[in-house]
Amino acid sequence: MKEKYGKKGPVYGSANRIELIAWDIAVHFKENFKELDKGLKGQLATDSKLSAIRYKKALDATGLVTSAVVISPPDTREGHEDVDESELPEVQQWWKDNVKGDPETYERNIIDAFSTEGSPDILIVVDKLLTGFDEPRNAVLYIDKPLKQHNLIQAIARVNRLHEEKQFGLLIDYRGILRELDTAIKDYQDLANKTQGGYDIDDIEELYKQVSTEYKRLPLLHDGVWAVFKDVKNKSDLEQYRQILVPHFKNGEDGEPYDTRQKVREDFYEALTEFGMSLKTALSSRSFFEDRSVSESKIKRYKDDLRFFTSLRKIAKQDSQKTVDFSAYEDQIRKLVDRHVVGEEIKDADGVYLVNELDVDADSAKWSEEKTRNETDIIRSRIKKTIELELADDPYAQMYFSELLRQAIAEAKALFEHPFKQYELFKDFDKKVANHDVKGVPESITGNKHARAYFGILKLVVGPEDQSKISVDSMVDAALLIEEAVRTAVSEHSLNPQNIEAAIRQALLPKLFGLIGLDQAKDVIDRVIAVTRIGISRGDF
Repeated sequence: MKEKYGKKGPVYGSANRIELIAWDIAVHFKENFKELDKGLKGQLATDSKLSAIRYKKALDATGLVTSAVVISPPDTREGHEDVDESELPEVQQWWKDNVKGDPETYERNIIDAFSTEGSPDILIVVDKLLTGFDEPRNAVLYIDKPLKQHNLIQAIARVNRLHEEKQFGLLIDYRGILRELDTAIKDYQDLANKTQGGYDIDDIEELYKQVSTEYKRLPLLHDGVWAVFKDVKNKSDLEQYRQILVPHFKNGEDGEPYDTRQKVREDFYEALTEFGMSLKTALSSRSFFEDRSVSESKIKRYKDDLRFFTSLRKIAKQDSQKTVDFSAYEDQIRKLVDRHVVGEEIKDADGVYLVNELDVDADSAKWSEEKTRNETDIIRSRIKKTIELELADDPYAQMYFSELLRQAIAEAKALFEHPFKQYELFKDFDKKVANHDVKGVPESITGNKHARAYFGILKLVVGPEDQSKISVDSMVDAALLIEEAVRTAVSEHSLNPQNIEAAIRQALLPKLFGLIGLDQAKDVIDRVIAVTRIGISRGDF
C-alpha cells in the first residue's frame, strides 16, 4: 500500500488538495473573468478521470462558477497504463448519472454550450480537447497534469486564439511545468513540420510572458500616460489637462478643416488602456505585493492616477464627440476602478453655484481667449457630428445644416480676432441644430420626426423647378401618407424584416405615381427605404 499510494498520482489526486485548488480556480475565474461579463471561458486540464470528476464536484460546491466535464468512457484508459481499478466505480457512477445516451452527442452539446456566453464557465478535461480544440472564448487554462514538449505547446495554444474581448491567453500552473516552457520551445525546432498547420519557431518566441513580472512594466506605462501632459504647468488644474485634448481645428492643404489634437487624444486613450490593463494584471499577482520596491504609496498613486485619467478620458470623448473603440477593455478598467479605488473624505466646496445663473452669457465673457477658442471648437465638433450621424435619417435637414455650417465657418474666419463672437456664432447655430429649426418645413409636422423627414425627401426629389406644380399641403399629406405606410409595413412584418421594403414599395408606388410621376416616385421610395433602415437599426419604430 505504501508503494502504491506513495506515488505522485494519488497525492496530486487527493480530495483535500483538489478542493483547495478548486476554490482558488473559482475565485480567480470569478474575479478576473466572470465579473467582467464578457462571455469568456476557461479550461481545466487534469491528470485522470477521477480527478476531473472530483474537480467538478469541488467547483460546484463553491457556488462561484459553473463547469462541465468532457472525458472518454470510463473503460478507456487514456494517457497512462496504471489506472487504479478501485477508482473506476466512482467514475462509472458519474458517467451513468450524467452521460445519458450517445457520448458523442453529450460531448458535442457541452462544446456547443461552451462556445456561447452562458454556462459552463469552465471545461474540465483530461486528454480530450487539449489539442485541436480552437474556441476563441477560451481565455484561461488551469493546468493540473504533467505536460511536456509538443503536448505542452499544443495545450497552451488552446487559450491563444483571437477574440475581441480577450487581450491575451492566461496560463495558471498548479504542477510547476511552465518552467520547462522555454526548453520545450527551443527543443522543438521542427514543430512546424511535425504538426499540421504548426508554427514557425520565430513566431512562438515572445508570445508569452510571466504574469509575476508583468507588473515591472507599470512605471514605464505610467510615465507614458503622464508624457501626454508634460506641458501642463499646474498639475491640479483639470482645465489645463482638458486643453491638451480638446479639439482644435486648422485648415489643411485642401482647405478642409482638421483636428490637430486628434492624434494626441488617440495616443492618450491607448496609453491609458495599456496602463490600466497592466495594473489590473499586477493587482492579481502576488509578486506585485511581495516586491519591497513597490510601496503602498506607489500602489495608491497608480490607483488614483487611473481614476483621474479615466475621468479625464470621459470628458475628452464628450468634448470631441468622437469615440475611439477601446470597448474591449473599458469595462474591465471600470470594474478595476470600482474594486480598488475607495473614497476617503468629503471636501467642502469653496463656494456655491447659483442654478439660475449657470448659463448666463456673462460667465463666458470672462473666459480667457484660449478657453473661449477651445469651447468654440468643442461646439463646432459637436455640431459636425450631429449633422453627420444624428441627422442621417433626415437627408433634407442634413443638407440644410451642412450648408449653414459651411457658411458659419466662413463667417467665423472673418471673426478670428474676436473669439467671443465666434463662440456666440456657433452657440446660436448649435441651438438651431438641437431644435431642428429647418426653414421651409410647415409647423404642422415640425413635431413629427418621421413625417418631417419624408417631407424633406419630397422637397429634395421634386426640386425647386417642380415644386410650384405641387402645393405645400399636398406634400404634407404625402409625407403623412408615407409615414403611415412605413409604420404599417414595419409593424406587420417585424418578424420577417426582409418583407418590410417590399411592403413599402407596394403601398407607396401607386399613390406617389399620381402625384409626382413614376421616376420621381421610385426615387422617393428608395430614399424612404434608406431612412427606414436607419430608423430600424436605431429602434425608432
